[in-house]
Amino acid sequence: MAGSVNKVILIGNLGKDPDVRHFENGGSVASFPMATTESYKNKETGEKVVMPTDWHNISIRRPGLAKIAETYLKKGQQIYVEGKLRTRTYEKDGDTKYITEVVVDEFTMLGSKADNDNAAQETTPPQAEAITKDKKTESEPKLEDKTPNDDLPF
Repeated sequence: MAGSVNKVILIGNLGKDPDVRHFENGGSVASFPMATTESYKNKETGEKVVMPTDWHNISIRRPGLAKIAETYLKKGQQIYVEGKLRTRTYEKDGDTKYITEVVVDEFTMLGSKADNDNAAQETTPPQAEAITKDKKTESEPKLEDKTPNDDLPF
């Protein structure tokens, strides 16, 4: 097999509201910690075993997705993310520090419509499907043009 694959898929909860930085060139980056916790049922005892929580650094660098994250994502909300692992270094107090993060290509807000309404009370919640591209096709209505009840399965 030629080449390699760098793909991460996570379902978890936001550890805090996204921290969004805006740049002079019009770009923006949203970042936040995300918690994932695995569990399984012990076959011998029948009880549920919960593994320790893992924390992941999430970075959304695409301006359109970063704006959506800034507007709609809130602490505690469950989301699905797809992206790539990136490791970068920086200097702090003379020491070289390393950080590994998931650079998001797309994400989907999970949970019920009520959960999303409560998470973003001051805004109109988006439709309940993946927000995958910065540029939408021309036949697709823009997110701003949709009302809360458009195309919702519930």
